[in-house]
Amino acid sequence: MVGRQERMDAFDHEGSPPTDQPLEILCEDHIGTYVIPFLCQWSDGTWQNTKTRRSIEAAVIGWREARRDQR
Repeated sequence: MVGRQERMDAFDHEGSPPTDQPLEILCEDHIGTYVIPFLCQWSDGTWQNTKTRRSIEAAVIGWREARRDQR
């Protein structure tokens, strides 16, 4: 099983995320860390689903560029 630190190391988490581009996001709650199963983007100061533009209401702790097969 992948530990929290290993998962964190696979994502960027310092500075500001790039704006208006599809990203995978790593979130955390009282149970642990998880990756949102759809692409998101940082836009207008909030995380949004790239397709629906709905806000993501989760504690985002990291992001990374989407793989080409996810776009």
